[in-house]
Amino acid sequence: MRIYLYIALLMLLNFSCRENEIYFDGPYHVRFTELEDSELESYSQVIPISVHLAGPHMDQSISISYIISGTAREGKDFEIIGNRGEVLIQRGKSFGYINLKLINNSNNILETSDIVFTLESVTPSTLDLGYGEYFKIGKSMTFTIIDDCILGGTYTGFYEPIPIPINEIRISSRDCITYTLANWDINIDLLDYQLERNLIFYDNGDNTLTIPVQEELTIHPDSATIRGSGVVNPVTREITFKIQLVDFTGSPEVTVKYTPE
Repeated sequence: MRIYLYIALLMLLNFSCRENEIYFDGPYHVRFTELEDSELESYSQVIPISVHLAGPHMDQSISISYIISGTAREGKDFEIIGNRGEVLIQRGKSFGYINLKLINNSNNILETSDIVFTLESVTPSTLDLGYGEYFKIGKSMTFTIIDDCILGGTYTGFYEPIPIPINEIRISSRDCITYTLANWDINIDLLDYQLERNLIFYDNGDNTLTIPVQEELTIHPDSATIRGSGVVNPVTREITFKIQLVDFTGSPEVTVKYTPE
């Protein structure tokens, strides 16, 4: 008897769950996947802005036109790679992309600017632009370009005696005076093992840099003190640091170079 009651209960629960399932059956539409996004202006990779089809795959390509507005300046702050003003969702696919590339025009003025993308028309016209009868969610998206400092961005690092490059090393700052370097240990042979070790440095405003006395937390406290200096090539933005390992025998100095990517 108990087994029959158990089976009946399972059937009732299964039926109840099926009754409560919600299926999206339209209206089918295209929309921006994200309503907003942001990145530092020094970001050097192409940024795909995603537009997707909310509905079943179609047996034809979907062509969507869009317009650009906002405070960012096209050609000075950003550019569109590929067919500007149109995004294509290929036949049988769900996503298409606007390929955005930022232009690094760092000027040490900390401000941001916006790019507003707005979907304008779609072919086939049976699809809606955005979701919802009134608010049209996803019809527009805003991309914010965060202004970066002159020395901010990603770099490739070299340790002079062993010029094996280390890529995608980040330099960042909030005030364009005090910077954080994400990795200064780039195959330095004086250290027992390699880690990503950061340091703080100051921009002196005259193409010279200062690494103030600081403790490297990944090194034993008896050997942790570092300090140093650096110079910046104002044309290429290449940075050369001389880092002194104060607590090591003889306080050796190592030279590392960073080239903007």
